[in-house]
Order: sequence, then structure tokens, then C-alpha cells
Amino acid sequence: MFLSMTGFGSSSQEFSWGTVSFEITSVNHKYQDFSARLPRELSSLETRIVTLLRSSIGRGKVKLSAEITWNPGAKIPVFDNDGLMNLVNQVRRIARRNNLETPNDITSFLMLPGVLDDSSNVAEEAARENPEIWDKLALDAIASLMEMKKSEGAKLREKVEADLQTLEGITHSLKERWKVASTDALEGLRTRIASVMEHYDLEIDEARIAQEVALMSDKWDVSEETARLEAHTEKFRQTMDMAEPCGKKLDFLIQEMNREINTMGSKVNDAEFRWGVVEAKTCIERMREQIQNIE
Repeated sequence: MFLSMTGFGSSSQEFSWGTVSFEITSVNHKYQDFSARLPRELSSLETRIVTLLRSSIGRGKVKLSAEITWNPGAKIPVFDNDGLMNLVNQVRRIARRNNLETPNDITSFLMLPGVLDDSSNVAEEAARENPEIWDKLALDAIASLMEMKKSEGAKLREKVEADLQTLEGITHSLKERWKVASTDALEGLRTRIASVMEHYDLEIDEARIAQEVALMSDKWDVSEETARLEAHTEKFRQTMDMAEPCGKKLDFLIQEMNREINTMGSKVNDAEFRWGVVEAKTCIERMREQIQNIE
């Protein structure tokens, strides 16, 4: 399955006191790197939501953020008049008993716990009492993200498949060119050996020449490399059709394919063959760049 590591998802839910919105962004990363940025009222959910992210997404740098949009009047604090006057009277009695100045300004009392009750704690209570609400909201955002990852992954797959077909064509061309290049190389080697023997007036041992040519042909032969490259290409195609995310496996196969191409380039001196190797390496590099974006 081709899943892009880049994507965006969102979800929201309305409550009597406001609307909570979740947003998820994902970018490339070699491993799992998940984090959640939540408002104070929902901070108790951080571990729970990160766990959901880890169980739903394979790898990437994923950030989830939440925002509360409060309805008009929802954030107006509730004033406890009786509690305030009780505190003021107690402080005044203590001041008189100790011959201290009696405070007349009650502004400082408003900051004491219980005097002004912040109504935003309804979100905190909802987070504690009904965590499954937030699970659904997070999962909806993750589902939205996954849809975009699948869509982007399909586009990446098209590009990779096009390059894979190109690589298969190059591999076939290299096999055909090797048939000509190997014959030319071996015949050239035989000619050079014969020329040296003749120059030094040495007796030409055809059996010895044949033995040396055979040894050199083994060193030049790239049939094993082309066979392995074709096998890696076929395995690459099969891996793309797997049901689970396949980015890491494809990246490994890319490395193996590149290794075979490099070996072929180091063995053969034929100009046309080596140019084919350059084209193959360029094609593989394009595939690698796309695979780096796959989960």
C-alpha cells in the first residue's frame, strides 16, 4: 500500500459551551515522532491521544493540535457574592483583632479560589468524564488524514511505476548490449594477446590464450547482476501491491537495485553500456526520492 507521509486532517464537534476542533499534520520522518498540543482544558487527554496516533499511523512526524472556540457568554466567570462577602468579613475581623488597617478594596479578593468560578471547566469535566468523545474526535481527524495520505500515495505510485517501467526497459537494453560488448571485448583481448606474443616472437599457445580469455570473461560477466536486478524489480512490483504500508521494504530494495547497477558499471568499459548504467542510476534515484515520502 502506498501511503504518503505528508498529509493533513481535521475534525470538529459542537457542544453547548463551544466547538472543539482537532487538526493533524504529517510530514516525512524515518521513525514515529508524534506529539499533541492541547489547550489547558484538555491537557489531561494528551497521553490518550498520542497513544491513538501511534496505533493508527505507521511512521512520520505527526502533530495534533486542538482548539476550543467558546460560545458567547461561555467564558464569563460566575461570581460568588456570598463567598466573597464571607471572606471580606473574616479578613476585617482579623484586622481589627490585631489592630491592623481594615482593607476597603475588595479587588484583590476576586483572585481567591472560589470567588470567580471559570465556567471553562466544563471542558475539563467533559475530558475527565467522557474521554470516548475525544477518542472519536481524534479518530475522525486521523481518518481525514489517512484519506489525504492515500490520495497522495496514489499519485506517488504512478510516478514510481513509470520509473520502474523505464528501469525494466533499460535493464533489457543492457542485457542486449552486453551480448555485443562482451564479444567485442573478448575478441579485442584475444587480438592484444596475440599481438604481444608476435611482438616478442613467442610461441602462441591457443589453449593458454583460451584459458586467459575465459578467466577475463568471468570477471567481465554481468549476467548475474542483470538477473538479480530483474529479480529485485519483480519483488519491488510485488511489494507495491502489499496490503500494509511498504515504504521501508521498498527503500531496502532500492538500495539492492542500486548496488547491482554500480557493480555492472564497474565491470564493463563499453561506452554505450556505461551510459545505460548512468540512465539506470538516474532512474533509481528518482524512485528513491519518491519512496522517501512513503510510509
